[in-house]
Amino acid sequence: MRGPFLCLLSAAAFGTLGIFGRLASDAGASITSTLFVRFALAGLVFAAALRVTGGWAALRRLPRRVVLIGLGLGAAGYSLQSGLYFAAIDRLDVSMVALLLYTYPAFVTIAALLLGRATPTVRTWVALAIASAGLVLVLLAAGTGAFDLAGALLALAASLTYTTYILVSDRIIGEIDPLALSMLVLTGATVTFATAGLVTGTLDLALSAEAWLWLVLIVLVSTVLAVSAFFAGLRRVGPSEAAILSTFEPPVTVALAYVALGERLTVAQLFGGAMVLVAVVLLQLRPRAAVAPARPPAGAGGLEVHPVRAEAG
Repeated sequence: MRGPFLCLLSAAAFGTLGIFGRLASDAGASITSTLFVRFALAGLVFAAALRVTGGWAALRRLPRRVVLIGLGLGAAGYSLQSGLYFAAIDRLDVSMVALLLYTYPAFVTIAALLLGRATPTVRTWVALAIASAGLVLVLLAAGTGAFDLAGALLALAASLTYTTYILVSDRIIGEIDPLALSMLVLTGATVTFATAGLVTGTLDLALSAEAWLWLVLIVLVSTVLAVSAFFAGLRRVGPSEAAILSTFEPPVTVALAYVALGERLTVAQLFGGAMVLVAVVLLQLRPRAAVAPARPPAGAGGLEVHPVRAEAG
């Protein structure tokens, strides 16, 4: 039971990101400052972990192509996804953003089918139909007072950007340790937000004690603990079960948003969100008779939707 517990712990930790992010914003931290601190400090933690575990030497032996792709994933792909996500929670309820973001497994499956990297099955089409219906229900049932179209589009854009990140990272994940890839991605994202902050004048670290409290929690809980627990659980249960257990993340976010922020979703929205999560589970299920290879293919038939959860959220 240790593996499933670690995956659930990781999902719960990732589920705090939007809550802490909203509270940091309310305390005066800009999006640029929040994400710079998150990636810079978490990157240092992972770099230290690699040195302690001996992974740093292996990192130095990696092909330059792999290192550059890892840095590029952070500098372009993940920094954009994170910026869109935090821009979305500035305009829309955190719980709504969490449900919209979790459409990315369906987008990954669609992209994999279009690229010929997955084989369509009846279960795949059923799951995509359920996910689509759930997404429509979430959007149509939105309360007029709490719904912001621009915020919803930002959340969906974050989901699509994360889809691209997964499709690219899937090509190199077999060549690099996930923690090393995480460190490279975090480093690339740090450079992006440092540059953006200096150019736009939005990087301000002279923040209140309350803002720093939420930023530190984002680093330690929503990033370091979330990533470490996920990798530890992943090694014990495998990628498909880990992905299924990770669907615990949106319910945690919705519950915390209700308690900490007073957000309330309608019954129809909750039902739509549940449909999206059911679709994720269906996309990850594999026939019992299948024999798992060293690096298993995706539940959709060719692509794992959680090749690395170092930076999700």
